[in-house]
Amino acid sequence: MKKINLTDERTITGLERLITDKDLQASIKGNIALLCHSASIDHQFNMGVQKCIEIFGERLKKIFGPQHGFVTDVQDNMKETEHYVHPYFKRPVYSLYSETRIPTDEMLAGIDTFIVDLQDVGTRVYTYISTLGLLLEKCQKKDIEIIILDRPNPVGGELVEGTLLKPEFKSFVGLYPIPQRHGLTMGEVALFGLKHLKVDVHVRVIEMKKWKRNYSFLDTHLPWVLPSPNLSTMDSAFSFVGSVLFEGTNVSEGRGTTRALEMVGFPQIESFSFCERVLKAFQEEDLVSLRDGFQLRPVIFLPTFQKHAGATCGGVQIHCTDHTLFHSWTVGQMLCREFYHFLGDQFKWNNAPYEYEFHKLAIDLINGTDQVRHWVEKKGTLKELKALENEGMSLYLNQRDDILLYR
Repeated sequence: MKKINLTDERTITGLERLITDKDLQASIKGNIALLCHSASIDHQFNMGVQKCIEIFGERLKKIFGPQHGFVTDVQDNMKETEHYVHPYFKRPVYSLYSETRIPTDEMLAGIDTFIVDLQDVGTRVYTYISTLGLLLEKCQKKDIEIIILDRPNPVGGELVEGTLLKPEFKSFVGLYPIPQRHGLTMGEVALFGLKHLKVDVHVRVIEMKKWKRNYSFLDTHLPWVLPSPNLSTMDSAFSFVGSVLFEGTNVSEGRGTTRALEMVGFPQIESFSFCERVLKAFQEEDLVSLRDGFQLRPVIFLPTFQKHAGATCGGVQIHCTDHTLFHSWTVGQMLCREFYHFLGDQFKWNNAPYEYEFHKLAIDLINGTDQVRHWVEKKGTLKELKALENEGMSLYLNQRDDILLYR
């Protein structure tokens, strides 16, 4: 059997291009800040911060971390991390999920180049693209170059789905008017802001090599390191597009288990009969699991923390069987509709503060509109859901086509 040379197949990230290209290294001037986290690694699992210290030495002055922290150890919504001096790297670590989500003038003082190396998951509500967007806005009219070390969109760059963010629902989980599954890399998100939102800042994207828009993360032959504490597998990145909406409800999205954001459930639900009910409802709408790239499996789980901690929950696990066909957002919304009408008065929308918004429901911030919530409540059809999804989509696709780096 012929041995496959993964070096030939592997996607080369922006970080790895920086590590190996002396000309790129020489083009980066002055004092440097680095925004990164635990998933900012090369293909040998070396942390990007270590490689940048090797390259730039004392010129690397400051480290910044996004939500979940520089070391990706802190849980979800409004769980802040502190600023500190790293005991090993001997550099200040500033949190961009603290009393501020945007760097202050003091944090940026003395910095000439700001390098961004974050592994995104391709979903609008995943806050790393908001952190990037706020950084770009802050650096307008400052003599700071933003360099983005591009990385794969793990759920691919072709399939786009979900409702577009409406301006009145702009928040930290929705900064740009893009759909839930946006089909962009971090570098392309930055270019979208520059071109279509007129953000005026000097940005340079160090593009990947050997990445194609139809690639899932598996196709890259790169190692997966969780980019946040509850996305432990590549599978969870696909289900997250749809399962994240359950953060806006009292239905568990599996946090407190080892397969968070792949399972959804609620106490007192008998999982097998509920799964049958859901699949029947899906088939009535011509949403057929195996044909459409997913399978639902009855599951029972016991969260150890967060929603329903210590209470056995029944529900379903969402399995992606074909990433080219799986519309996770649609499946998530249909599941939410079924939970809402099955649970009746037991179902609640989450009305607690969500990502520093205090006057809007979390579900509406997640969906970028209140129309989907109303669709759930009136038990709308799949056709009606698709009509909501298509509002403004052609404009977005045209805007997106203007800034794509990879074809």
